[in-house]
Amino acid sequence: MNVKPLSDRVLILPNPAEEKTAGGLIIPDTAKEKPLAGKVVAVGPGTSEVKMEVAVGDQVLYGKYAGQELQIDGETYLIMKQNDILAII
Repeated sequence: MNVKPLSDRVLILPNPAEEKTAGGLIIPDTAKEKPLAGKVVAVGPGTSEVKMEVAVGDQVLYGKYAGQELQIDGETYLIMKQNDILAII
């Protein structure tokens, strides 16, 4: 993969969606929730106003509707601005 985010953007690989409930029920594809956490795989350089606080390899939480989905090499990624990230976990 050769994607380099610009400005204060971050490329995230979302965690896989849950396959089973806590009680052991299998969740069908149509009912799966969009994951709200993922791993940072690339970070932009930041701007003069925005210092980048996340780094490659960080696990982060983000909003339900944050980011834009990208398909790269058959894998789904999200690209979003750093201020759409809620927390580093």
